[in-house]
Amino acid sequence: MSDAYQPRKEDKFTFGLWTVGNPGRDPFGDAVRAVMSPAHIVKKLSELGAWGVNLHDNDLVPFGASAAERDRIVKEFKKVLADSGMVVPMATTNLFGHPVFKDGAFTANDPKVRAFAIQKTMRSIDLGVELGAKIYVCWGGREGTEADACRDAREGFKRYREALNYLAEYVLDQKYDIRFALEAKPNEPRSDIYLASTGHMLAFIETLDHPEMVGVNPEVAHEHMSGLNFYHGIAQAIDAGKLFHIDLNDQKPGRYDQDLRFGSESLKGMFFLVKLLEESGYSGARHFDSHAYRTEDEAGVWEFAKGSMRTYLLLKEKARRFAEDEEIQAILAEIGAKVTKDDHGLGQYTKDGAAKLKAATFDVDALATKGLGYERLDQLVIDLLLGVR
Repeated sequence: MSDAYQPRKEDKFTFGLWTVGNPGRDPFGDAVRAVMSPAHIVKKLSELGAWGVNLHDNDLVPFGASAAERDRIVKEFKKVLADSGMVVPMATTNLFGHPVFKDGAFTANDPKVRAFAIQKTMRSIDLGVELGAKIYVCWGGREGTEADACRDAREGFKRYREALNYLAEYVLDQKYDIRFALEAKPNEPRSDIYLASTGHMLAFIETLDHPEMVGVNPEVAHEHMSGLNFYHGIAQAIDAGKLFHIDLNDQKPGRYDQDLRFGSESLKGMFFLVKLLEESGYSGARHFDSHAYRTEDEAGVWEFAKGSMRTYLLLKEKARRFAEDEEIQAILAEIGAKVTKDDHGLGQYTKDGAAKLKAATFDVDALATKGLGYERLDQLVIDLLLGVR
């Protein structure tokens, strides 16, 4: 491989213990790979050039472990991180695996389940902070329904809001330096999941007591499951100042959650995503929430990890070439895609400007018949991505 596409720590690539550690189990088949220890995963990812590793609470500490066992595991894990030069930028809680969460966690009808979910989350936040995490992701995988008769959906949103408000107050009370990032998904494992898209989450955040503490953690696959344009969703999140974290993978639209290797399916869409992240100044982790094909042994898992990072760097280089391509830039300038002088006072309303605009004359026929050259522009992007430009 070319050195230009070898990952470095400053690229801020991260993986989850649950991603590279996925044993290949699915609803129709048992595991095909042996379970790897967290220590082994950290060491190997560091060797490959990754910056950090993220985790659910039970990826590291088994469900129901004693306090003494928990402290021993965490102490050993912190040593492995230090020895490997790895960090834990993000942490989250498994509120979906145990049968107690079959009706949801924060939104479950049983108040004891809701209380347990918040208790488990507070303890998981403690763990994340102890490991150095600055972002805490909330994915409500079980927050939804199969039978809408089970609860008024408004009550579900109310419970979700109350849980997040409680956790925000806990973080403030503990004086933790950590922010929340909400992750949307339309369905699976529930038939319908509340707050199904990044747009839903952005609107919901504004109803919280501490919206300044809460952003989003969009995932490629989750938006593509609904046929949405992930690039547009990320642009909106950045525009709102709410892109706190991002999950990179790939997905065939309209399918179950596939968690494919980044860039392996929707290459052009991922190009514009990488271009946006790099040009917007996004400084957070580039987190790969995906896993190797079920066909792979452990060697294939590490090929998957290397490929994820390599594809990102390849697309980053393509974004640089896009910005330097004279023909592409000339077309963008001609069609008005770049920031230009506003001759019609649209940037800021004034009384005089509005009067001038109302009196202006436009040759709408000429405007309507003017070709914009988007076919040529799009083909230049294809040429660029296919390596002939």
